[in-house]
Amino acid sequence: MILVTGSSGHLGEALMRLLGRRGVRAVGMDIKPGPFTHVVGSIAHPDLVADVMAQGVTEVLHTATLHKPHVATHSRAAFVETNVQGTLTLLEAARDVGVRRFVMTSTTSAFGAALVGRKGQAVWIDETVQSVPKNIYGVTKTAAEDLCELFHRRDGMEIVILRTSRFFPEEDDSAAARAEWDDWNLKVNEFLHRRVDLLDAATAHLAALNADVGFGRYVISAPTPFKPTDLDALATDAAALLRVRFPDAEALFAARDWRLPPMLGRVYDSRLAQKELGWRPRITFAHLLLQMREGVALGSKLAREVGTKGYHDRIFERGPYPVEHG
Repeated sequence: MILVTGSSGHLGEALMRLLGRRGVRAVGMDIKPGPFTHVVGSIAHPDLVADVMAQGVTEVLHTATLHKPHVATHSRAAFVETNVQGTLTLLEAARDVGVRRFVMTSTTSAFGAALVGRKGQAVWIDETVQSVPKNIYGVTKTAAEDLCELFHRRDGMEIVILRTSRFFPEEDDSAAARAEWDDWNLKVNEFLHRRVDLLDAATAHLAALNADVGFGRYVISAPTPFKPTDLDALATDAAALLRVRFPDAEALFAARDWRLPPMLGRVYDSRLAQKELGWRPRITFAHLLLQMREGVALGSKLAREVGTKGYHDRIFERGPYPVEHG
């Protein structure tokens, strides 16, 4: 049986849906109730987690977390409790029952300050880049990653860490971006360099369950059409490069009153995950252009089924997020 933590969230629900459709027995756990959550409670509570593990859990998909939008509304202690203590509690209980494989959802936000290059220079982000966390979210996610590596080295647990890029359908957390860009225009542009469809994020986790990897960290993002040799062009005139790579993109965008991105400051490279995990992402920028030509809904059906969930229970004075944050 597979334990899915965070089963009331975007990724957790997507995984529960996919596992159910494949006839795989899974139990969902979340601090919030939901249609795919069987156990309501905190992953930081040892007795509860131990009881769940004892039900016959053989693999763990650990997606539960406090996210970047919670930085302004939750204490640092709350981030430590959920992201660090919660992960430690799960790892200890998983070790005690002999779980075969533990997959942890991390984030490209863990790269932190490494995501920003010098002025006029874009950066290429792959598994060789050193993390430089810049907020409590990044700090606690990298700490949780380190705990995972410790349990692999000390206890021999098979553990895969997936640093996922954006897959949430909610509006951007930047008020400036929301004011300047159509929401889907912004998201489609992000598939060039910093977004992954929810379906592909979920299938990356399922691939990680069965890959022949004892331990690994992987970037999970939609395959980019760019190469490291494109970085100078991306930092100065990304639209010009896109007109060459995708000749009909500008016309497709114009028909929706959209714009190509003027510049891109970073590019996530997920080739290692595709190679070592056997992951086959489907939703790319090119695929989205095809959907636009065909006049069908953009992205995956699974992402639409899961829909939006929000990160807070209320609307703030400045919109869906309380303040801007790094």
